[in-house]
Amino acid sequence: MKRAGMLRHVSDFSDFSRGHRLQELLRQGEEPRHVCSSPDGQHLLVLQKSRPPPLPRLVAFQRHGIGGADLERSWQPPQPALVGLLFLQSPVTLGSWALALVWEHGRTEVWYFTVAVGWQLLQTLELCQGARARVVSVCSQGASLVWCEERPPLDAHLDMNKCAFRFCVCTRALEVEEQGVRLGTVRIVLHNSPEYQVLASPQHVFLMPAAASFATTSKFLLIWHPEKTKITITAPSAGFVHSKVLRSSSESDFRKLLLGSVGLLSGLAPLDVHTSTVSNSGGLLLVSTKGAVNVVEPDGSQRHIFDLEGGPLAQGSRVQLKTFGSILACMLAGVLYLVDQNSGRLIEKKILSMKEVHFLETPGEEDSIQLLTQTGIYSFSFSKPEDSSRPEPCLVEMVFEEACRYYQRRSLSSSKLTVEKLKKGGVFQAPVALAAILQHSLHQKQKPAQGLQDTYAKLLSTMSLELQSYMSLELLKTCVVCAPESEVESYCEELVEQEVSRVLHSDMDKDNLAYLNSVFASFPKAAWKATRSCLQLQQNGDGLLVARATPEVWKKVLGGPQQEEVGPNGVVPLFELICASFLRFKPKWLPSFVELTQQYVSISWPYSSKEGPEGRVPLYKRALGVLARKNKHSEADGEMELELLLCSKRPKAVLQALHLLIGLKQWQRVVEVAEKFSKLSPLLKKEIFTTLLAEFAQHRELDPYLDTLWPLCPAELTASDILTVILQHLPHSQEDPVPFSSDRNQLTVGLLKPLLQRVVQHPCTQDEMYSDALQSPTFPPPTPPREH
Repeated sequence: MKRAGMLRHVSDFSDFSRGHRLQELLRQGEEPRHVCSSPDGQHLLVLQKSRPPPLPRLVAFQRHGIGGADLERSWQPPQPALVGLLFLQSPVTLGSWALALVWEHGRTEVWYFTVAVGWQLLQTLELCQGARARVVSVCSQGASLVWCEERPPLDAHLDMNKCAFRFCVCTRALEVEEQGVRLGTVRIVLHNSPEYQVLASPQHVFLMPAAASFATTSKFLLIWHPEKTKITITAPSAGFVHSKVLRSSSESDFRKLLLGSVGLLSGLAPLDVHTSTVSNSGGLLLVSTKGAVNVVEPDGSQRHIFDLEGGPLAQGSRVQLKTFGSILACMLAGVLYLVDQNSGRLIEKKILSMKEVHFLETPGEEDSIQLLTQTGIYSFSFSKPEDSSRPEPCLVEMVFEEACRYYQRRSLSSSKLTVEKLKKGGVFQAPVALAAILQHSLHQKQKPAQGLQDTYAKLLSTMSLELQSYMSLELLKTCVVCAPESEVESYCEELVEQEVSRVLHSDMDKDNLAYLNSVFASFPKAAWKATRSCLQLQQNGDGLLVARATPEVWKKVLGGPQQEEVGPNGVVPLFELICASFLRFKPKWLPSFVELTQQYVSISWPYSSKEGPEGRVPLYKRALGVLARKNKHSEADGEMELELLLCSKRPKAVLQALHLLIGLKQWQRVVEVAEKFSKLSPLLKKEIFTTLLAEFAQHRELDPYLDTLWPLCPAELTASDILTVILQHLPHSQEDPVPFSSDRNQLTVGLLKPLLQRVVQHPCTQDEMYSDALQSPTFPPPTPPREH
């Protein structure tokens, strides 16, 4: 667990060229300014957005004694507003950078920096094609520029509110060379769209709706994947919504993109975004007006990280976000929050005396954060605890945080329970006892253990195996980090197996289910092996799949949170996760696995119980849903669908499989299925026979199998019933019927005669029912004697 050190002064402004000038700019009152640095931290830009009479000014500074000419630009008020300052790395010289200044009317200046010469204007170019276009947002993605431009209507008298979808998202390749700039053709990503702010990550571009957008379009954001030419629709309130590959320019229309999702999007809550920025891992960090910090991943899923203190954020308040490795730094109202992105745990909270603070880039130094202030450069460093014998406070704090969530869910009180109240209240003894046991156990290997209470000592003896398992798991994690590449895979498989087994033996709530989804996505092969091990899946001597999992594990697999409970956030239930693994690594076993689960369900839950999985969506339908969501479909998927339908042994599924086989004209298999499943129930037998009789009336494909088909005739069917079905399904002929037709497909009495003879020989069910009455000596029975 990382800890933040003290805030220490690293250097004054002497690190920068013209350091006194930089200090002067930073001390010029409360004027609005924008400060950014190049990805390698060697160049710093200060954009002074001062109001006249001082003109807007851009000044560049070099760090660590890099020489060359300086860059300082100012422009007159008629000049259009500056929209973007973008650093572009030059592939020509390692460590050299180009700077693109993009103005609102599309004019772009490209400045090039070399150590020998310094900053020099390389080329001025026009980014947009239309003279009336207006750039509202721009970003750099790889070797291309991506921007959102406004294209005003040709009729100047039109109301702008009626032309809300007048914006267009475009991209253009821009390659910087020593002699000039090579500009590619304009490619439209999205047209007829509302106004968007574009934010680039290394692999994706996030499209955030502008604050002035319409209420309908401000409920979601878009993610553009350039390599796949795909756009993903996601909403922080609902997660992933839809994804579409843009194969042609017609599919890039904004309204066509939303056509299939309008109903879902209209019911969502509007976006609540105060500040947004892109993290170094490629996710989009969002700060809501309530102070909640969330991250939207490139796949459209969302994860909550942290809540800033102080309640709702004021409209003009400034929130700065910057990620350093796994650490998220948030600056709000002079308070610096350092948060672990993975766990959401607050590492440090510092109240700073500086009025204005800017984060500096520190490439290769993920264990430190550098801050630029009006008095110089300050640094925060992260380090592990010096005394390794001390217990991890992280683990103890996790106990109390988990206890808070547990008790809060079960509390009827409206007051919020905090860790401090839990520690001081003395009402809940379980977390206190567990924290004491953990501290004792973590101390034990380094120095003599402190005395425990008798009740705690008894609990420690009960938990000893669990603690050993935890310590071995931590040791295994250390081995994964330190192991050579050749051994990492085996360690990862062991780690994944232990994690899957641990989750299957704990409460299967939404958090654990989301964690399992991430494990299966990150380590699919290891997760498949772990699943086989936990369920003890193997083939017996007859080639049948058997499982020796405990009832508790089966209940976790089948009775966890379902799809309607987890929501459309990219998380799927555990049963679907396992079915997807079967399809990927052992598809032939999937029907047998579904059959096994159905056998277990019939034993563990009452028939049609709403508590059990069969009381919601049948398991075979859930497996079919997983099959339908496969990215690539093959001929084997049709066979798999048939197997899943038949293994369920449900009447509707069997009939559906029978109709699929009839459509495929696999008559041998049709008769085999009919013969096998007619034994399940009389009602299903009647449905199967009626279906095949209808097919028999229409064509002659079943004629070779009549000797197998006629014995399937139910006893309750009469000759009139059979003739009714035959007449209803005879093919319609446009010609008048003749006695001796040359059509070989025509049904003849000779083909039907064996069936009718068999039906006539059947004892009538009604005759059997009333046989006693019909065989009485007198009919009707005599009148009973009168009573006087």
